[in-house]
Amino acid sequence: MAASYSTPTTILLLLLVSFFSFNQTQAGVRNPSSVVLGLTRSSTTFTIPKPSKYSRKRVSQVSDVIEPLRAVRDGYLLSLNIGTPGQVIQVYMDTGSDLTWVPCGNLSFDCLDCDDYRNNKLIGSFSPSHSSSSFRDTCGSSFCIDIHSSDNSFDTCIEAGCSLSALLKSTCSRPCPSFAYSYGEGGVVTGTLTRDNLMVHGSSPDITKDLPRFSFGCVGSTYREPIGIAGFGRGVLSLPSQLGFLQKGFSHCFLAFKYANNPNISSPLIMGDVAVSSNDNLQFTPMLKSPMFPNYYYIGLEAIAVGDVSYAQVPLYLREFDSLGNGGMLIDSGTTYTHLPEPFYSQLLSVLQSAITYPRATDVETRTGFDLCYRVPCPNNRFTNDPFPSITFHFLNNVSLVLPQDNYFYAMSAPSNSTGVKCLLFQSMDDSNYGPAGVFGNFQQQNVKVVYDLEKERIGFQPMDCAAAAASQGLHKK
Repeated sequence: MAASYSTPTTILLLLLVSFFSFNQTQAGVRNPSSVVLGLTRSSTTFTIPKPSKYSRKRVSQVSDVIEPLRAVRDGYLLSLNIGTPGQVIQVYMDTGSDLTWVPCGNLSFDCLDCDDYRNNKLIGSFSPSHSSSSFRDTCGSSFCIDIHSSDNSFDTCIEAGCSLSALLKSTCSRPCPSFAYSYGEGGVVTGTLTRDNLMVHGSSPDITKDLPRFSFGCVGSTYREPIGIAGFGRGVLSLPSQLGFLQKGFSHCFLAFKYANNPNISSPLIMGDVAVSSNDNLQFTPMLKSPMFPNYYYIGLEAIAVGDVSYAQVPLYLREFDSLGNGGMLIDSGTTYTHLPEPFYSQLLSVLQSAITYPRATDVETRTGFDLCYRVPCPNNRFTNDPFPSITFHFLNNVSLVLPQDNYFYAMSAPSNSTGVKCLLFQSMDDSNYGPAGVFGNFQQQNVKVVYDLEKERIGFQPMDCAAAAASQGLHKK
């Protein structure tokens, strides 16, 4: 679940002090002279408030898919029903990668450097031997060629041991060779490409659609990737691609992280026509085409405003690509926090410091690794709506997204002695000039409907109460 920065890449951010993660609320007094910063190019341990059975009617075609997303401490989980009979495996939704993979083997699945997840009940695994419809993908399939990043359709079958004669006659059906797939923060998964039945829900829970030969990674070992991932990029392996929605689109409305680990509340993930229709109240910004990572979703950031002023134009790095394909702002459901390049990120911190009068909580900054934390008054040991300065993201096509205040400052713990601590949950990009100049993370997308209109190549935003939207889709358990 993460942004792809090299090879097929992704950032898995854990919401622990020592790792990046998923989550955020507010603090301070607004500076009377609000400021807009121009952007320039440059390259935790707090735990967040960590399916009924239906009589199903199966249909051959479903124009729309609606699935529930659950908020957990470090992302949003989608349940995949794979195999015959179905085995339900929970995986992260990730717009920053293509491959969908699940852990395989109850005892044999091995995750290196995943001690924090050893006792996590979310780690389910898939058993191919328990599915009558499971089989290995073949070396000549388009999915196998894609996972091995091959430009020659013969390469994977040669590696599998096919003779040239069999290749020329198209008679070699050896299994696709094992693969290794890497993610942006160093995570790696290894496994085999597998085909099996995938069942998804239509516009109502009693309507389902079967995808009989869904291709996914059956992963036996990983490094820092303890839970499976559903790739929502635009490559042939992605879930929207295999469901036939690349010419349509999808949308999500991420619940606030206060609902994390609440099994009774989910948020809607919608794929198909209904996801991109009836969006009169959305603001749309164009998708940018990255020559380096064409399968992923980039948008152009023009400015970030602090306070109530009009925005100023900024350098091109966060809305255009250089000759090598570096630049632009990646929008990624698998990256927790928004990442901004230096020196702009430090300038933003300075402006916020001048606008906020609460005392700094430097001890919490040291302990958590966050750069800006404040002690805020909490009457009766309850957090209130603190007067923080507003933060507005200005994207191409005159799109302005005022972040909900809970999307940039977040409470680090329960209040004590009528005081609590809130930290800014933005982070700096690394100092590499490779890949995207910035990342718009999922924490800043809470309580915002986000529409990926793939036909018109645009992304829409509309702030809303995602819990209420989930209730309207019938996603709350009674």
